[in-house]
Amino acid sequence: MKLVGRAWVFGDGIDTDVLAPGRYMSLSPRELAGHCLEAVRADFASNVETGDIILAGENFGIGSSREQAVESLKILGISAVVAKSFGGIFQRNAFNLGLMCLSCPTLDCSDLHEFDPVELHMKAGVLHAGEHSWDCEKLPEFLRNMIADGGLIAHLNKQSNAKEDK
Repeated sequence: MKLVGRAWVFGDGIDTDVLAPGRYMSLSPRELAGHCLEAVRADFASNVETGDIILAGENFGIGSSREQAVESLKILGISAVVAKSFGGIFQRNAFNLGLMCLSCPTLDCSDLHEFDPVELHMKAGVLHAGEHSWDCEKLPEFLRNMIADGGLIAHLNKQSNAKEDK
């Protein structure tokens, strides 16, 4: 499976409070998503297009265990996040909610330009952006399938339905 989208480039330490600001947690998920990343990019939520891909430095998604951080990115249409490293809970939440997150320790965001087209080849674990390519983590097939199905609950429902149809 290949994802193609525009690049949104961020540095290190993007935490869950920036992705889903605590002061807006009482809002609906759609309204909360409207404040995603506003502390570092005020125009982010209003300019994201479906299929866009976030490229980031170290520790993307560190902080609290807010599932809303992942949910906000999905609501806005982000198809994947590729970062040097992730907060472990964020990455697990991403898989559970069906958002592709790939670690790419060699990713050099200084080589990237915002809104450039990028391609992410999930099975091979390769990111292409302009003239540059990076080898990323290769996720096992069961995780790729779970993400493609829309997350853990959707994946389990699909498996359960398949068993019932036999």
